[in-house]
This record gives sequence, structure tokens and C-alpha cells, in this order.
Amino acid sequence: MNDTTSTNTSGTLLQRLGWLVLIWVCSIASLGAVAGLMRLLMGFAGMTPSA
Repeated sequence: MNDTTSTNTSGTLLQRLGWLVLIWVCSIASLGAVAGLMRLLMGFAGMTPSA
């Protein structure tokens, strides 16, 4: 049996880090969008923060 591994099949380190950063940025952006939408809906319902 040939038990060698190829690094080309899993992608380079830079590509994998790029995907990691892209997924992280998209998750933070979607979290911010949901939080903004909830804040907007709460404002429409009269639940404004007392500043």
C-alpha cells in the first residue's frame, strides 16, 4: 500500500486561511445584519433605549 499524502489535494495554506477569513467575515456581517434588524424592529415596537 502506498501511504503518501499529497498537499495539493487539500489546497495551500494561504487558500485555506483565505477561506477561513472569508467565512469569519461573512458570519460577523450576518450577525451584525440580524442585530441591526432586531434593533430596528424593537424601535418600531417602542422599545427604545433610554439614553
